[in-house]
Amino acid sequence: MGIHTTDSPDPANPTKPLPTPATPAGRDGLAALLARPRTAVIGLDFDGTLAPIVADPEQARAHPEAVPALAALAPKVASVAVITGRPADVAVRNGGFAGVPGLEHLTVLGHYGAERWDAATGTITAPPPHPGVAEVRAELPGLLERAGAWQGTWIEEKGRAVAVHTRRAEDPQAAFEALREPLTELATRHGLIVEPGRMVLELRPPGMDKGVALSDHLRRTGAESVLYAGDDLGDLPAFAAVDKLRADRVPGLLVCSGSSEVTELAARADLVVDGPAGVVDLLRRLAAQLD
Repeated sequence: MGIHTTDSPDPANPTKPLPTPATPAGRDGLAALLARPRTAVIGLDFDGTLAPIVADPEQARAHPEAVPALAALAPKVASVAVITGRPADVAVRNGGFAGVPGLEHLTVLGHYGAERWDAATGTITAPPPHPGVAEVRAELPGLLERAGAWQGTWIEEKGRAVAVHTRRAEDPQAAFEALREPLTELATRHGLIVEPGRMVLELRPPGMDKGVALSDHLRRTGAESVLYAGDDLGDLPAFAAVDKLRADRVPGLLVCSGSSEVTELAARADLVVDGPAGVVDLLRRLAAQLD
């Protein structure tokens, strides 16, 4: 699949022409969104897409212009959905999404869709947690010690999941690869799966991923077109869901928030932008085109 990278973001000129997707399917998806925005859904990952990747995920915050761009765009489309592996309340807090005029149509699908937060009500709905998560949480410190985990590897508690980060290790990629097999065995033993990401391995319940979450949200909204933007391996199921929709004649546009760490996503995208700043610029330009 071809790749097109947008020109440099220009916050002072949101009316610049939209970038041209590299593929016919992507161009059809963008055209459908522009022609019928009230039936379009904008789906967005959080970390690496709306928020820059940082060494400590607790310090991750949405790009400073993300909320204004979303507030300008959201009233013009059927829905904006932030789909993330984080707990929904954490994404809402770190994104600054609550109580913002213009974001009444925003939904945050946390834990890959297991949790749902709607801006209109400010409430979260979710099923009971999977018991395997608590069992894994109890065993994980001992496993890391036995595996001789590199100094700097650390555990992130995510409520309905638990993640092991290697970004702070002396050799992050080596630590990542060394832990993949033992963590997969631990997860499987307790009925969980391992979701690899950018120097992180997340142990979580099966059955939900960003593709399932996006497809369910599109059915809820009756969407007739979709744009999805992501940056990581966990976004590949959402890309696959959009590909399936396009095969069923539902137009879609796939956007990669560019990263040298995840080339597979860029290769699958219709459009590659320059990280969260590029995503925000694209959202801003879309909003201006729909005025």
